[in-house]
Amino acid sequence: MNVSQAMKERRSVRAFLSKAPTADQVHSLMSDAAQAASGGNLQPWRVVALAGAALTQLTDAIAAAQPDEEQVSNLSYPPNLWEPYRSRRFKNGEDLYKTIAIPRENKAARLEQLAKNGQFFGAPVGILVFADERMGYAQWVDLGIYLQSLMLLATERGMATCAQGFWRRYGNTVERVLKAPEPYRVAYGVALGYEDTQAPINTLRADRAPFAEWAQMRGFE
Repeated sequence: MNVSQAMKERRSVRAFLSKAPTADQVHSLMSDAAQAASGGNLQPWRVVALAGAALTQLTDAIAAAQPDEEQVSNLSYPPNLWEPYRSRRFKNGEDLYKTIAIPRENKAARLEQLAKNGQFFGAPVGILVFADERMGYAQWVDLGIYLQSLMLLATERGMATCAQGFWRRYGNTVERVLKAPEPYRVAYGVALGYEDTQAPINTLRADRAPFAEWAQMRGFE
């Protein structure tokens, strides 16, 4: 599989098989992703992979925890989201819940599905990425480059992923359980494993806006 194929095949998977990647596979994936571009070669990411009892310890702690009071500053989306982004997000959510037959009015079922984030959607490996809170915008861009590199490599190697901003909601709990050194804060999580191709939720294929809606080409005449 080449990079172009991995880009087309990568997607967010929310149901996994019990089959787990080996320690060597996860180590290689994390290490190879660190070839990602990084301004000034700061390599601002700090990465922890969890499996087995270590993974259960964290997911059990999250199940018993409340979201951080200060999590408002860590929202995945700006408040009062504007167009066209509001419509894109709305459609993505509706398309997702449609795959598992949960209507908008069934708030309890939607919250139950949301809570599965805290279990890494049943993936056998959970990855948490941390950043020094003193870092700035440019270093958060680097974290995104690391994330994309990790996900594309996983796709190339037959694995599936789901990137999760959810973990910032429970940053204090994550940092306490994993004994993250000061001043590191959780940036995002990644569910990692092998896709359950029979799970209805994995039939979701998010669309993309037309090229002309977000891009321009100048001086090519």
